[in-house]
Amino acid sequence: MITSFEANAPSSNLDTIDLQLLAILQANASISNIALADKLHISAPTCLRRTKRLQQEGWIEKQVAILSSDKMGRFMGHNVTALIEVSLDKQGEELLQAFETRAIQEASVQQCWRVSPGPDFMLVVQVPDMPAYLAFTQRLLTQDANVRNVKAFFSVKRAKFGTEIPLPSAMP
Repeated sequence: MITSFEANAPSSNLDTIDLQLLAILQANASISNIALADKLHISAPTCLRRTKRLQQEGWIEKQVAILSSDKMGRFMGHNVTALIEVSLDKQGEELLQAFETRAIQEASVQQCWRVSPGPDFMLVVQVPDMPAYLAFTQRLLTQDANVRNVKAFFSVKRAKFGTEIPLPSAMP
């Protein structure tokens, strides 16, 4: 019997140790290789080889520091987060790709999702203030003749923010 995990798994397989390693790194990518190896009960060289393999195979896209938007907002004196629905007039693949390319080139766009049904894109945008938001919308949205509808929602509080993908605790 093939489980959904196995059916959707890429050509290279993950074992239980790989899953545990990924779970730990998702929670704290700054953990030392020695501490990671200790948690996994494997040798440090083996742990390093596994981590490098997972990076090379694309399981780990990148390791970053996630800044506190609240603290950065207080530090900078302002902070605006907008969630924006964007609907295009025409949805041909080349037109969708053209908008997506322009959106991801914008430094203010933290996330760009192509979605269905409903709008064509959902953007998460972080700008310093409303004048910067206006400049952003004029640059990306109002100058594009193919943008039909824009609906923006402004964050008043971030109740949860996460980056971790839920992983199975053990191999099926």
